Amino acid sequence: MSKRIDVTENGLHLNFEITDSGDVRLLHFGARPMGTGGIEESRKAGFRLMELQLTGEDRAEYHGRTHRATYPGLRMVYEWHIDTRNETGRKFELFLKDPVTGLQAAQHYQFYDGVQTVRCWTVLKNTGAETVGVEYVSSFALTGLDKEGTMDRDEKMELSIAHNGWQSELQWRTYKLPELGLSHVIDRGSKRVSCSNTGSWSASEHIPMAVLENKEAGTSLFWQIEHNGSWHWEIIDQVDLLTLLISGPTEHDNHWWKKLQPGEEFVSVPAAVGAVSGGFEQAIAQLTTYRRRIRRENADNRELRVIFNDYMNCLWGSPTTAKLLPLIDAAAEVGCEYFCIDAGWYAAGEWWDGVGEWMPSSERFPEGIKYVLDYIRGKGMIPGLWLELEVMGINSPKLADADDSWFFMRHGARVKDRSRYQLDYRNPAVIAHSNEVIRRLVEDYGVGYIKMDYNINAGIGTETASDSYGDGLLQHNRAYLAWLDEIFARYPELVIENCSSGGMRMDYAMLSRHSIQSTSDQENYANYAAIAASSPAALTPEQSAIWSYPLREGDDEEVVFNMVNALLLRVHQSGHLAELSPRRRELVKEALDYYKTIRRDIREALPFWPLGLPTQQDDWVSFGLRRDKRVYLAVWRVGGDGDEVRLPLAELKERGVEIQCAYPQAVDTEWSWDDERGELTVRLPAAKTARLFEFVAK
Repeated sequence: MSKRIDVTENGLHLNFEITDSGDVRLLHFGARPMGTGGIEESRKAGFRLMELQLTGEDRAEYHGRTHRATYPGLRMVYEWHIDTRNETGRKFELFLKDPVTGLQAAQHYQFYDGVQTVRCWTVLKNTGAETVGVEYVSSFALTGLDKEGTMDRDEKMELSIAHNGWQSELQWRTYKLPELGLSHVIDRGSKRVSCSNTGSWSASEHIPMAVLENKEAGTSLFWQIEHNGSWHWEIIDQVDLLTLLISGPTEHDNHWWKKLQPGEEFVSVPAAVGAVSGGFEQAIAQLTTYRRRIRRENADNRELRVIFNDYMNCLWGSPTTAKLLPLIDAAAEVGCEYFCIDAGWYAAGEWWDGVGEWMPSSERFPEGIKYVLDYIRGKGMIPGLWLELEVMGINSPKLADADDSWFFMRHGARVKDRSRYQLDYRNPAVIAHSNEVIRRLVEDYGVGYIKMDYNINAGIGTETASDSYGDGLLQHNRAYLAWLDEIFARYPELVIENCSSGGMRMDYAMLSRHSIQSTSDQENYANYAAIAASSPAALTPEQSAIWSYPLREGDDEEVVFNMVNALLLRVHQSGHLAELSPRRRELVKEALDYYKTIRRDIREALPFWPLGLPTQQDDWVSFGLRRDKRVYLAVWRVGGDGDEVRLPLAELKERGVEIQCAYPQAVDTEWSWDDERGELTVRLPAAKTARLFEFVAK
């Protein structure tokens, strides 16, 4: 008789089956209990707990480029399981073993009390006598994604993916599977729907997450891969059902291969997976709660201080004492709390290919950079500086102190991208160099904020001390995270912003450590609306740094639009504030004053989108935050001929809500509320206008 193990925790239901021969199957993972009808015996073989491919082993079935039907994945048999609790919640572990090679695999499920999300990873241990080569291992595998309901999966399943790109971040799109080429024609095929990242920009084309909704069943499955390098997920069909496979790098997709010696262990990249009754917004609510739970405890995410940064539509990487002092005065006047000097402070002129030493330029700062940093502090703000510490320019004077062991290498040559070399954080000399730069900034200069940028993609990896290029990259990725952990332990009050040409490394390996994330380098404030409104689906609102940069040549509505972009997230103020008219500068101050009254709500609120997820093609964009009885709603008219929009807020109907246009308050705004329908109608006569509303329900 087969054995069943049922795990119910935090609203998640997991059902495992262990056959008489020792096969381990994950029959169900969902927000509702497994249906009473069960699963046909002929299909159960496809419900494998994991996929695992070793070099020299066979493949079964017609697999194409998919990672199903692996060996020894098909051979793995049950050893034991452990069910315990720790400081975060329940921990469930299943141990399997390959009777041929002696390879052991432990599938880990870490629950978090009160959250319908579980972190999953696999630990391989070579308990055999021979070395094995690992080509693929899943961190999470689940078959039967579409088993609930009677409709065909072509109709009922919808997949939401966040496309990403420089200045075009967070472009969410929702697809039926046939729109992606995965039509339900046979019981299994070679086609897969997949997202994969190769390189050191983890979000170069996609955010490492997705939401899959079963419209008929009214449930959603969601996942995020918590890694700062290469990763892969795919949806395939087998046994006439859909399967999800999530992993870190693979050999076929990411140039990763690992030689596992006898006694050696390998830990896969973690993935967070959850399920909800409901759709996209309910899934993101659980992910938001989970992201707050796994994040490093820090004051920055509680206080949400306002940052001024001198780069965007302002000094453009060319700061000097003379340029900065009036900006510092203006930033303090409107209420900024950090002032970050961005790129260029370390070089007299063109600096791109010479970075790496990180010493201040005496030409830019004749009195010394500490004079300017002290001036910032004297104005009541915390000073900050920009760094790009993971690279070294090809003309950097620091190269005299370095050799090839400092850098990524491929085919015997240093990896070069955009006139920079990639530093290898496995090297103790690189760590010592990085530690000294941080020490100097924090201890000698008194810096309390660092904008840590990263403007290259190091590609498939490095050959140094690695089994494959991807293995070298993975080791480096993990070494960099370990270095970050050490820096935050040494300087717990230091704020380090995660930036990578905007949002090219927006992942929760980084964001579980960093308190704030640069979302974009988008220079056009009107284009930023959709990016800002989409961002809370990919990261918590209080971590989402949004540029607000009033233009010298703009008008009042341009200032308002800029400020509304950021007011429900994290304000990344910029622009030539000192050169704005008194009226327009007062609009900036009004926005920041209001922000300081609501930021305690932002850090605990959950996002929603009354018009659906925005795109760059939309004329109207809207997103809001809910916390208890308060709702904050941003509305943008980006373009188009229509001057009116209706925004459904069904949860507020007939609740006697008090409503105000919270920003701007001194500008007439036409709006009306239909209490019976729960609908706000807003009229904005001109394009490129925006408003922020506040609702308080009884």
